[in-house]
Amino acid sequence: MNRLPWWMGGILMSGLLLMTFSVFGADRPIGASTYVPFFAGLVFDLDPEKYTYLKEIKNAGSWEGIMLLGSLFGGLIVSVFLTKTFRLSLIPTGWKRYKNNSVFSRLFWSFVAGFMMIIGARLAGGCTSGHFMSGMSQMAISAMIFGTVVMITLVITGRLFYKTKED
Repeated sequence: MNRLPWWMGGILMSGLLLMTFSVFGADRPIGASTYVPFFAGLVFDLDPEKYTYLKEIKNAGSWEGIMLLGSLFGGLIVSVFLTKTFRLSLIPTGWKRYKNNSVFSRLFWSFVAGFMMIIGARLAGGCTSGHFMSGMSQMAISAMIFGTVVMITLVITGRLFYKTKED
């Protein structure tokens, strides 16, 4: 399968961002973490009048759920039918190679990391997709700071994670 050139990805991403910012699209920046509290409000029948943040995100969460489902199914369709690389695994090969073969360990640390990410997203006022795609496209200082911190953290985490068991 031929890959698109890098500049085509930029053009397509620009089109996506223009659509989400436009009144014909979502009429707001793209992001994903707002859906977590929106969905919790639906599941637990929380009153938006009592929880002001739910009132603030009322319109945001409804379309973000569709975007997240579209991302999930789009990735599934591409990996199953186009690239034929789909496989289901509780322990990825990188985890086996650099950490251990324990399913519990993998699930535990995945939960801890996911929990830390959603807390970080709320503290930062948005998720990585919101900051990287929407914030950086608008040249927001907060997104630039966020991106710098994420890149530094990725380098440190990579250095810690990719030590082999023998080191």
